[in-house]
Amino acid sequence: MTRQLDKMIAIPMPGEEWALEGVFARGGGDAPEGGAVIAPPHPFYGGSMDSPVVAELAWACHRAGLATLRFNWRGVGASGGEPSGDATQADADYAAALAHLEATASDPLVAAGYSFGAAAAVRAASRSRRVRRLLLVAPPPALLDRDAFAAFRGRVLVIVGSEDSFAPVAELRAGLGDDARHRLEVIASADHFFGVGLAEIGRLALDWLANG
Repeated sequence: MTRQLDKMIAIPMPGEEWALEGVFARGGGDAPEGGAVIAPPHPFYGGSMDSPVVAELAWACHRAGLATLRFNWRGVGASGGEPSGDATQADADYAAALAHLEATASDPLVAAGYSFGAAAAVRAASRSRRVRRLLLVAPPPALLDRDAFAAFRGRVLVIVGSEDSFAPVAELRAGLGDDARHRLEVIASADHFFGVGLAEIGRLALDWLANG
């Protein structure tokens, strides 16, 4: 299978004269359905939609038959506005991307993200009736909204490196609890930045999306 055909798009921001930069791709397979929004890490720490982890998640979602939309936070790349690590502004950015995807993609929808973007995905999913799954890579427990996570009733996959000091495995395991809908996958020897284990992220995500 060849890589998906990416299309650069502008994501309108309600109440603003500027837009977010995004990349959209139709789902792969013979009968694609559903869609996924994939958020990058923190805008002040290399948080771009060109992150290898974000790209790997988009590729896994595409192979699972989902349309994908990844985007740059405000002030990053060609996105308008000023960069910010504020959670409220991140929520507005994620909501705009999700609304854009909802206009064209069928259910079920997946909210996905990496690090800071994973925390934003949790909050977005708790507010959307159409999001049925959460796909989170290295979500820092300190950034997670526990009430929003508890409010989400769909299935959850968390992927983390065994050596991740920002998203410690023990804290994530305790936060997930024993809910059968929650799955934790730990990639050996990987840290928060996945200098190793990148392909494993894609493999685990695809397996869960296809069979989870």
